[in-house]
Amino acid sequence: MDKFISAADANRQFSALLRDVREGRQYVVTSHGKPVARLIPISRNDDVAMSARAALLSRLEQQPLSDAGRWTREELYEDDR
Repeated sequence: MDKFISAADANRQFSALLRDVREGRQYVVTSHGKPVARLIPISRNDDVAMSARAALLSRLEQQPLSDAGRWTREELYEDDR
């Protein structure tokens, strides 16, 4: 079950929160009483996603650049409808 913590308290206790998250605890960070973020441990699936992202970026860096020429502002915002 998630534990709720205010943004101000999360800021003051950040190192302790990270230790707790590393051990499996989850937190919902609130601002003015409303949930705005969740601190959760990284799962194995996240490792797969990060590896896939790294592989994609590596492939993109190896591809040659295509010269599309220069565009004017009007061409960028042209509406074909």
